[in-house]
Amino acid sequence: MESYYNLLQAGSELQSTLQQVSVPLSMKEVGGYIEKQVAYLSGGRGEDSSVIITLPECSDFCDIPEEALAKVLTYLTLIPRARQPGVKFIIILDRRLDTWGSIKTALARIAASFPGNLHLVLVLRPTSFFQRTVTDLGFRFSQDDFMLKMPRFPPPQVVMLSSVTDLLRYINENQLTSEFGGTLDYCHSDWIVLRTAIESFAVMVKDIAQMLQAFGTELAETELPEEGNAIEFLLLSHTEKYRRLKDAIRSVMREGRHLLSSLEASGKDEGSLVHWDIPQDWETVQRLLAQLKDMELAFDGFFDKHHLKLQQYLQLIRYESSFQEMERSLERLVAQERDVSSTGDTLAQTEQALRDLETIETKAQEEMGKAQLLILHGHQLATSHHYAMALIVQRCNELRHHCDTLDTALRAKRDALTHMQTLQQQLQEAQHWCDDGAYLLANQQVDRFQCKEGAQAALRDIEKFQEGAPVLLTTGADVVSMEYEAVLTPALQAHIAKTFEKQATVQGMIDSRVSCLRKLADKHVRPIQLVAPRPEHQPRCKSPIFSPKHDLKFTFDLSLPGKRGSRKSPNSRKIEVMHDYQENRSCLSYGVDGEDSPDMLKRHVMRELIETERIYVEELLSVLLGYRAEMDNPSLSVLLPPSLRNKRDVLFGNMPDIYNFHSRVFLQDLESCLETPEAVGACFLERKEHFQVYERYCQNKPRSECLWRQYSDCAFFQECQRKLEHKLGLDSYLLKPVQRLTKYQLLLKELLKYSAGSECTDELQGALSAMLDLLKSVNDSMHQIAITGYEGDLGSLGRVLMQGSFSVWISHKKGPSRMKELARFKPMQRHLFLHERALLFCKRREEHGEGADKTPSYSFKHCLKMSAVGITENVKGDVKKFEIWYSGREEVYLVQAPTVEIKLAWLNEIRRILTNQQKILRDELSLTHPPPEHIQLSPPLSDRALRSGLKGYLPRLDLVSLSAGACVCLRSRSPAHLSQRQ
Repeated sequence: MESYYNLLQAGSELQSTLQQVSVPLSMKEVGGYIEKQVAYLSGGRGEDSSVIITLPECSDFCDIPEEALAKVLTYLTLIPRARQPGVKFIIILDRRLDTWGSIKTALARIAASFPGNLHLVLVLRPTSFFQRTVTDLGFRFSQDDFMLKMPRFPPPQVVMLSSVTDLLRYINENQLTSEFGGTLDYCHSDWIVLRTAIESFAVMVKDIAQMLQAFGTELAETELPEEGNAIEFLLLSHTEKYRRLKDAIRSVMREGRHLLSSLEASGKDEGSLVHWDIPQDWETVQRLLAQLKDMELAFDGFFDKHHLKLQQYLQLIRYESSFQEMERSLERLVAQERDVSSTGDTLAQTEQALRDLETIETKAQEEMGKAQLLILHGHQLATSHHYAMALIVQRCNELRHHCDTLDTALRAKRDALTHMQTLQQQLQEAQHWCDDGAYLLANQQVDRFQCKEGAQAALRDIEKFQEGAPVLLTTGADVVSMEYEAVLTPALQAHIAKTFEKQATVQGMIDSRVSCLRKLADKHVRPIQLVAPRPEHQPRCKSPIFSPKHDLKFTFDLSLPGKRGSRKSPNSRKIEVMHDYQENRSCLSYGVDGEDSPDMLKRHVMRELIETERIYVEELLSVLLGYRAEMDNPSLSVLLPPSLRNKRDVLFGNMPDIYNFHSRVFLQDLESCLETPEAVGACFLERKEHFQVYERYCQNKPRSECLWRQYSDCAFFQECQRKLEHKLGLDSYLLKPVQRLTKYQLLLKELLKYSAGSECTDELQGALSAMLDLLKSVNDSMHQIAITGYEGDLGSLGRVLMQGSFSVWISHKKGPSRMKELARFKPMQRHLFLHERALLFCKRREEHGEGADKTPSYSFKHCLKMSAVGITENVKGDVKKFEIWYSGREEVYLVQAPTVEIKLAWLNEIRRILTNQQKILRDELSLTHPPPEHIQLSPPLSDRALRSGLKGYLPRLDLVSLSAGACVCLRSRSPAHLSQRQ
């Protein structure tokens, strides 16, 4: 506030100076009489520095109103009195060419109107003898009357002068103008101009001072808003006002300097004396300029501090807003970190948790980087002597604490998950080693053991295999539990126990095999006789891990595990390993089987489903990272065409949504079904709604392909393909989701084939139906988006239920006459779209020629609302035809399907829609009217019924749609009725 007080003090001093130099009257108020030279200040001085006021000859003096004369005299006396209070005045009344009456009148008016300390009145009496005599006599008798009319001051001395020479006895020659024989140079017009300029300058200075004080008060009393935008507006408005004030101050300063120059030039004119009180005027103007400059400096200081305060307040508001946003972001990351499980029952869950944690760490690094920048900005504000330095430093410390807490939590969770991942990977490696050991024993050929060399080779294979045993299996379960005690969970503890139990089982099998092989290697043995495989109904174990309390048998495929070619090989050989733990003996047998067991085949299919799913997820990720994300890479922006930069979502569609669904949800679901392939049907049914993302992707595919054709030769895509080392282009990978969607139904058919009689057959069948329905829905929607010319919203017509191409004849009924365009005319080819609430007739169009878009389009022709549609299911003469009629047969469409099966499917779907409409209407009518008589609807037609109808007379069935206020009308027409109508 000190700067504000300085501004007020400077303004007060300037106002005081203005009061000293300003007069209540202005030149504008008396300018007319001053210009007529009723009276003027020549600048001359008499004794005791008395100011001389001259009243020259004026023929209109008697006509001047008393009020005007008083203002003129007041104005002329105020000018010297403002500089020198109590100054005396001398009046020179020039009446040399006038009469005594004029002199008497003038003296009387002066006595009545003169406001100052009138010291002396010098009257130049008339020069003519007669008037001089009359004047002398009149003055002698009226002098006392004149003195008595001036009560405020001591009566002035009135002297009658006969000539100008007598005037020199009272006033020095250099204080008189030339008309009185003096040497004082005086120009009345110049005096008026200069006086007007001085008064105008004083008014401008006064106005500027008031504006500065008012603006300063406004700034000091302004309440600071709490919103950044309001503060910015306040800064802009204050700055604009400040700029205008500065321009006004500079203008006044220029005016003042110009006035000073004029005064200096007037005082230095060659051959002239200093007059008009020029030194006092110059000093006054100079003092006003100096005080105005001081006030300007005080105002600048105050405005700079106020402006800095506003700027710092705006900085604080923005910093606080950034702090709050950053704090919320860090708290969200902390919450996300807490949501990530620190344990995983399986390796897939742990790896998924690590991936989730890595995603959070990436975001955390980005956010913590922003937080560090915010902390640095806070320190910069603090070092710039911000008035809220303590608060800013506190915010910086809080941000640093949040970052440290988040970083510590992420590191601790990553260490725990990494430790757990290492254990699970080692356990998985041990499990695989055990499986490989069982497969090794199973795949050793028995007939080769008959010779010593074969037995020794088998021993070497086993010894080499045992040398590659995982380190985990050499330490023991107790040691492993102690080493990973920090991350052990009951599930992991059970997994460890299960792994070592499996290792003990396989190791026992290996030891038994080694014992047998050593005996065979030491002596020659006779060939082992081949035995037939066991009957199929005997139980088989699915895993090489088994209980030592039972005699167990394992079946292993001789071909490599997981190879597709081994599933259906008709000549695949199978080795059966028999082991008896109770008698501690083993024997080997193998047999030739014509086909694999259903359980093994289902596992093969399930393994292929999971492996291809993993590959599919990896390919999606490579496309998203290697192409889509690279479109935002600044280093590759020069290779990316400008018109392609904002079309990433067009090119890739919703592939990120597909990737998120498969990588985070569906792949884990499939992996959980590895040992129970029958449960995969439930997975598909549970995630049925999630697969709808493919419909959106396929709908965008034409736009994506069109965009790819335009930019396929772009250097950006070539560079991305080179970095990814892909042999195929991006378009091949963009087709992967479509291919994958069709792959599911094939694998489900395989599983269903090998699951006959299983409890989960219904779920597998439901999953297959769901995938087939999805394919149909995707196909229908892709056709729907190609419809052109329809002015309404296709979405308002409901979901597309069916679509296909038909031959169509149209019949219109107009009044009593009826025009038919039936079989005698060539049919129109129309593509029909059956929606839930309407039936669309479109014309299929395809572009031909090189470079043309091969995707067909459909031009809209007709739209039939299902609420006004009726059907006739059978038409005489062609089993593939049926009728669709509209608005009480005002329009009849004779439709011919490509096959009978397609006709039946369409009729059944239309019947279902119309039946639902009848049910809805019946429910509505039942609320206001008694329920109508029950009407039996004809059942859906089957292919068999239709063909049997060809042999005899098949009734013609009409099904009428229900609109508002309509009734149900089902007609069955016999051939007789048909013939009568025809």
